Amino acid sequence: MSSSRPAQMHLGAFLQDAGHHIAAWRHPDAPVGAGMNFDHFHHLASRAETAKFDMVFLGDQMTFQYEEDETLGRTSRTVNFEPLTLLSALATSTQHIGLIATASTSYNEPYHVARKFSSLDHISNGRAGWNIVTSWTGGEARNFNRAEVMEHGLRYRRAQEFVEVVKGLWDTWDADALLDDRQQGKFFDPERLHILDHQGEFFQVRGPLTIARAPQGYPVLVQAGSSADGQSLAARHAEVIFTAQRNLTDAQHFYRTVKSQLEGWGREPDSLKIMPGIFPVVGKNAAEAREKFERLQALVSPEIGWPVLARHLGGFDLSGYSPDDPVPELPLTQGNQSRQALLLKFAHEENLTIRQLYWHVTGTRGHWAVFGSPEEIADVLEEWFTAGAADGFNIMAPWLPGGLEEFIDHVVPILQRRGLFRTAYQGSTLRDHLGLATPVREVP
Repeated sequence: MSSSRPAQMHLGAFLQDAGHHIAAWRHPDAPVGAGMNFDHFHHLASRAETAKFDMVFLGDQMTFQYEEDETLGRTSRTVNFEPLTLLSALATSTQHIGLIATASTSYNEPYHVARKFSSLDHISNGRAGWNIVTSWTGGEARNFNRAEVMEHGLRYRRAQEFVEVVKGLWDTWDADALLDDRQQGKFFDPERLHILDHQGEFFQVRGPLTIARAPQGYPVLVQAGSSADGQSLAARHAEVIFTAQRNLTDAQHFYRTVKSQLEGWGREPDSLKIMPGIFPVVGKNAAEAREKFERLQALVSPEIGWPVLARHLGGFDLSGYSPDDPVPELPLTQGNQSRQALLLKFAHEENLTIRQLYWHVTGTRGHWAVFGSPEEIADVLEEWFTAGAADGFNIMAPWLPGGLEEFIDHVVPILQRRGLFRTAYQGSTLRDHLGLATPVREVP
């Protein structure tokens, strides 16, 4: 592996309706109906762009995030814009910031995804990115003609082929294929058009794509799974990986492990940017930051807290135990294996009771939480970045817009003064921001 690393970190703003805390929608500063409020998202994207963030990122799940909430009505994780539609609108009101949306390989077809993300890349002049996920919730399965979730390994086999087909479709047009020669009456050069004709285990797709090659060649490929199967998918295809890591040692191990797999696919270490999620709470000091967090914790409805914990443990409901029991060992889930493993490891290392894990998950969903002054938070980010644990960070504000604005107004200027983050964009595309090469068409 090359020892050279970028001098500056990358920053993404993960936009989750009213914020990442489960009770963020009850915060007095959160806008009403944040998940369906375009002006709210426009404000957030504009603020992140002014701060010179690399990207904004939208997660997505095609069902209620917590199915129990159908009868409880306790969270805002129920109504949200479809992300590609929202980002297409934001593309016309921003100029530089990258626009990353989630689309599942479990409940889409490759042709749909290839066409939509290429369209977003054209609309935004080269700022699109696709977050590749394999859906693992029962609600999504039942919304797409399935009785249950596909087995974990099968989901990832399908995902590997899905991504190969999407990339193949993006390669069906050369960059200079469209001639628009009105004198000769020739709109495109057939020699620069390539039929995919894919025949595989899961998909049969002829092509070509009905949209010209994207400005970036391919929209940036992002992946968010940290299981062994997720790491394999990332090593082969991803250019950014979002991950949940709870401490420096584990983050360094994950960083080395994933980067070491790239050589087997003929890739350089810097062709994949690893960006852990961080849940920052900014205060004058750590005590004030924790007071802010505790005020949010007090807004959590217990009825939804147990389903939240069960979801992040892979579907295992612990509400029948005594809250003061230690967290038990659990069998491997067919759901989100990396999140389950992360939380169980944390619970057992810290000797947490079920009650303590409950409060942790309802607040941060298992992500790395940092409480402190702007300088303290900047110190921790610098430590992780310089110690080889991250190429940047996905900022998961506890509530919006205030939690993100506090980070932008107080932490980002410190990072900039230290030379750790840009003060101006040096290019116009998301690939420019991330220092990623433009893909060359793969010739069979």
